[in-house]
Amino acid sequence: MGSVAKKGLQKYVSQLQSHPLRTKRNEIELLQAITAAVLSGISDTVSQKLSGIPKLQLRRLVLKMLFGFAYLGPFGHYTYILLDKIFKGKNDSKTVAKKVVLEQLTSSPCNNLLFMIYYGVVVEGRPWMHVKTRIKKEYPKVQLTAWTFWPAVGWINHQYVPLQFRVIFSSLIAFCWGIFLNLRARSMALPKSE
Repeated sequence: MGSVAKKGLQKYVSQLQSHPLRTKRNEIELLQAITAAVLSGISDTVSQKLSGIPKLQLRRLVLKMLFGFAYLGPFGHYTYILLDKIFKGKNDSKTVAKKVVLEQLTSSPCNNLLFMIYYGVVVEGRPWMHVKTRIKKEYPKVQLTAWTFWPAVGWINHQYVPLQFRVIFSSLIAFCWGIFLNLRARSMALPKSE
């Protein structure tokens, strides 16, 4: 095992020396994915406790962390890079407003829709027809709520946060948003008692 770690470290140092920017970028991408996973997991744990689940559902927790690691971290990373390329790294108020509007009209609806699909189909294991019906009913409310919350976060993120920290900043804010989405999804899944 020690020789595997040693070879991995040697390979890393070699890559760092020959391709320092690419290696650092890969480290940042991995850190952002791990941060998104950990915060997704903590957010899910908090929402499970707030929704009255007596025992922590580990399968659900792992699936939510996987979503954060495989999708939220990388998607955010490349979205912010793309927005900076589209607007050539400008940071004036008019450009920041354009970035926020573009982000809210593209990635925000995609993220919320994908989360609702993933939560319903993968986390809850519900049939697609049930998830589709629930999305038709609840998605507009979720997205409208997102549009009242996320533009301010996007403004702060694009205006004041350096590019390499934007995913981490938005992951921290998404911690609260994740609790909201989890509680919303949980309340939709529970039968209404009257």
